Amino acid sequence: MSTTDTVTASVRIAAAPETVFGYFTDAALMVRWLGQWADLRPEADGLFALDMETTSVRGRFIAVEPPNRVLFTWGIPGSDVLPAGSTTVEVRLTADGPDTIVELFHHDLPTDQLASHTAGWTSCLGRLGGIEFASA
Repeated sequence: MSTTDTVTASVRIAAAPETVFGYFTDAALMVRWLGQWADLRPEADGLFALDMETTSVRGRFIAVEPPNRVLFTWGIPGSDVLPAGSTTVEVRLTADGPDTIVELFHHDLPTDQLASHTAGWTSCLGRLGGIEFASA
């Protein structure tokens, strides 16, 4: 039996949760900070498909709670280590004055995947934090 764990990452964004939420549910917005192509159907059991530079990720949306929470499965098709839909990503958006605190939790990762996913999510959320959001 392999051991699993959770990766956490966070970023402060100078925009309201209502603005930031779409960057986790709208394919055109998601590819501005994560991946090159996405097909997202943000509803219970809706498709979560994302192609990044070197890998494709597939999963399903579990919960979509605008503007504060998104939960979806995550994995790599054909992978024995991280099969499609085998892990869960939870995103929480919390208003903090005019800003949003984005907290991301990637659950059920095999221990040997923790370092790469910690680095990956930290880098990606850094890109999200660098986007100039329109004033709401």
